[in-house]
Amino acid sequence: MKKAKDLMKDLAYDRKNFWKEASKEDQNAAMDFSEGYKKFLDNAKTERETIKFYAKQLAERGYENIDADAKGKKVYRLSRGKNAAIAIIGKQPVSAGVNLIVAHIDSPRVDLKQNPLEETNTQMAIMKTHYYGGVRKYQWMSTPLALHGVFVKRNGEVVDVNIGENEDDPVFVMPDLLPHLSRKVQATKKIGDAVAAENMNLIFGSIPFIGEEDEDVKEAVKLNVLYLLNQKYGITERDFLSAELELVPAGKARDCGIDRSFVLGYGQDDRICAYTSAEALYDIENAEFEKTAIVFLADKEEIGSDSNTGAKSNFIIDFIADLLAHNNEKNDSVTLRKTLIKSQVLSADVNAGINPNYPSVHEKSNAVHMGFGVGVAKYTGAGGKGGSNDANAEFNSKIYNIFDEENVFWQYGALGKVDEGGGGTIAKFMALYGAEVIDCGPGILGMHSLYELSSKADIYSSYKAYRTFFLRG
Repeated sequence: MKKAKDLMKDLAYDRKNFWKEASKEDQNAAMDFSEGYKKFLDNAKTERETIKFYAKQLAERGYENIDADAKGKKVYRLSRGKNAAIAIIGKQPVSAGVNLIVAHIDSPRVDLKQNPLEETNTQMAIMKTHYYGGVRKYQWMSTPLALHGVFVKRNGEVVDVNIGENEDDPVFVMPDLLPHLSRKVQATKKIGDAVAAENMNLIFGSIPFIGEEDEDVKEAVKLNVLYLLNQKYGITERDFLSAELELVPAGKARDCGIDRSFVLGYGQDDRICAYTSAEALYDIENAEFEKTAIVFLADKEEIGSDSNTGAKSNFIIDFIADLLAHNNEKNDSVTLRKTLIKSQVLSADVNAGINPNYPSVHEKSNAVHMGFGVGVAKYTGAGGKGGSNDANAEFNSKIYNIFDEENVFWQYGALGKVDEGGGGTIAKFMALYGAEVIDCGPGILGMHSLYELSSKADIYSSYKAYRTFFLRG
């Protein structure tokens, strides 16, 4: 009979630490891979910037717009500056089902209201805001912010805005209340109520406009702000009504930890999965694989996946229908439905890594550990799995097995203790089409904060997992 130690090795499940078990080649590759990822985070802080990033990249890599008489196997479609679907047709017909990875490219942030500019009775110009998604409001106070987005002028011209990222740019701030005066207003309240949404006003200027003849201009500070914006962008106050302007933390993604094993940066939920899945797709361009591989980059996940750019829209379904036609196959409703039912989907979204400062909200044996590879979650949801996809055991097994066979570092992990809270992903919306779906993405710390923390081991393992899924799924 084998020794207990050997039996335990054979019989027990034990996740593996990437930094202990991975080859030196893979460890070096993980470090190198993160360099491109950090540059991506710096250049793609909003959904529009993410799509611009990929539009440029796809053109450079020879992908064809499916709506522009495409002839080849590598095609894509962009929608409304906020969605992308990228595909490589495999050896089998598209109607045999596709291997689809879905990641969302929106992140919690703070938006400017549509009519945001006001001059206060203290003669400062402020911008009124409306937060987007599950932000912790107190985190956004007294931190340097950059303004990204677009104005759409009356003539239809789209004007890009990016203020606060260059060293010479000004930044913006929502000043917090000093502790000396916060006892009644903040200190006695619950953390979620300490900062009211209507107090999240952005300081935007304080110099009044001085006219040559009429020095006593009403709301002169507001006028000066409008004058400066008009000089820079050619816009008027009315153009705010047709603008999308987002506040994000100013500054670049950085290495974190004395050993540089982490990446610290804004928007990693869920652009970490967007980047790794796209890189995985690019990496199989010249490989032999069976099923058509698709990356779908979705918007609006942080507010329920609604709207015409969210995962609930018909965008991806319409793309797959046109992919059938592009491949000279039937694309009637029956063929499309059967194609979707035969498909397999990875809902590529981040999970909650065990936070060493708050371990009590996790169950160690059923949680994602940082540096142990990509996380796979059978279900998410809240309480009794409410709002969850809850993947089938057969599909779980298939994914685990192909990862093992390709030496992918992976681990099982749920989103916290059963009744601690919970959350959902795009998985349940993809499952509505009858496809097999499972959640698969790296753990991060500080999810939804201004600066989220990811492990380079898990970033690289996610890329390898997605590549394996395309090749072997």
